Amino acid sequence: MSQAAVKAVLQSYFDGLYHSDAEALRQVFHPKAHYVCATDEDLVHMDMAAYLPIVAARPSPASRSDARADRIVSIDFAGPHTARALVECTLAPKAFSDFLTLVFTGGRWQIISKVFHYQIRSS
Repeated sequence: MSQAAVKAVLQSYFDGLYHSDAEALRQVFHPKAHYVCATDEDLVHMDMAAYLPIVAARPSPASRSDARADRIVSIDFAGPHTARALVECTLAPKAFSDFLTLVFTGGRWQIISKVFHYQIRSS
């Protein structure tokens, strides 16, 4: 169990979101990962084949010089191959709280599920 290795994956996750870099995110998400949002009444559930093209198509926060607000709140391990992280980040105008579940497989940590909530923030 390496907290440093999980933190490195989370930093790559933050960087991928900030730069709208779907290829970088493809490296941190397991190919069978789930993306789930229950902020609105209707549940949003996607796989990576649906989610990553959305990331690639949107303007990046970096291109707008948005301030970064990435934060790892906590990391917990359930064993040598399972971890959970609570992270926060902002992709204006939305502020996200993400529960990320990670698995250690193929010699590396990857995100297997992203379940999140967001709030709209005024500028």
